[in-house]
Amino acid sequence: PPVFTGLDNFKNMIADGTFLQTIKVTFFFAFVSVPLKLIFALLVAMLLLKNTKMSGIYRAAYYLPSIIGGSVAVAILWKRMFAMDGVVNKLLGSIGIKTSISWLGDTKTAIWILLAVWQFGSSMLIFLSSLKQIPTSLYEAAMVDGANPVSRFFKITLPLLTPTIFFNLVMQMINGFLAFTQCYIITQGKPMNSTLLYTVYMYQQSFEFYNTGYGAAMAWVMLLMIGLITLFLFATKRFWVYEGGL
Repeated sequence: PPVFTGLDNFKNMIADGTFLQTIKVTFFFAFVSVPLKLIFALLVAMLLLKNTKMSGIYRAAYYLPSIIGGSVAVAILWKRMFAMDGVVNKLLGSIGIKTSISWLGDTKTAIWILLAVWQFGSSMLIFLSSLKQIPTSLYEAAMVDGANPVSRFFKITLPLLTPTIFFNLVMQMINGFLAFTQCYIITQGKPMNSTLLYTVYMYQQSFEFYNTGYGAAMAWVMLLMIGLITLFLFATKRFWVYEGGL
């Protein structure tokens, strides 16, 4: 039967080395994967901005990984690709590079396999929609004044996209902290907890170790962390997000 323990679960977190490790790994995962996703999403959106006969197919192809990216099947496929006898090592071997790389068994490389930077389709479509809303007259006026493409990007495109960047940043940051499938299926936190995400450890405590009280306490801490990060982003919004209108 359940027993009320007060704040004991929260006190135990402070002394739990694995708990602190999961926070470190999760913060690294979120703060590395999210910026990379947004950068790639913006680059691809700008490439797909020009309408061609194949634009619809290209957009669907780039968005597809966001739909199936969180599935178990894709995680298993990703695990097999980076196995010792997987496709990645075989491709490297075909061009004369060392093929005995243990991508998932090395603490330095395993976490990078989980980043899933290629799942940027949703952010890409949002960027693409925002790019279409920027009046072409602004670019025409800048070209008349002699502005080069780089200058037009940083003086026109980027400032007018900051509201969209902010939205994508908040949503992707929340998703980054809630990532679960790729870690649970591909590495289960190995090696040496170097890839153990917070959500996976919370799941283990709740449903594998049957420490449901500890898992519930971890869920409250996760809610607090996401809330504080979101609050921080909103607090900094007025310093870098342009909301003056077009």
